[in-house]
Amino acid sequence: MPDHTHTTCSPENHDVAALNEEIRRAIAVFGGKWKLEILWLLNQRVHRFNELRRAIPGVTQHMLTAQLRELERDGLVTRTVHPEIPPRVEYAITDEAKRLGPVFAAIFEWVRGRSRAHATNDSG
Repeated sequence: MPDHTHTTCSPENHDVAALNEEIRRAIAVFGGKWKLEILWLLNQRVHRFNELRRAIPGVTQHMLTAQLRELERDGLVTRTVHPEIPPRVEYAITDEAKRLGPVFAAIFEWVRGRSRAHATNDSG
């Protein structure tokens, strides 16, 4: 049976409570159902609100607004209102959030690995 007690991200002083608190804070930033998908889309390019809404099947206007506000509050998304009639509002990913690029790459690699494993299991 594998040993799941060792972690490569444990701090030098092995302060498990502090590590758990860091994990909780990180998860809280991405805790919304749509946040990772929003960040992924904004990582591709700047989007207007309705573009995001169309690109995320199932998200409601209310939920998208709430998730964008939280991401903006957490410094991961910027909201720019252009003074036009009607106002044009654009959302962009911040430099801080761009540092998540390797996280997205790791998630996709994990998903691809699972897909390959399931395909192998289904064919065997």
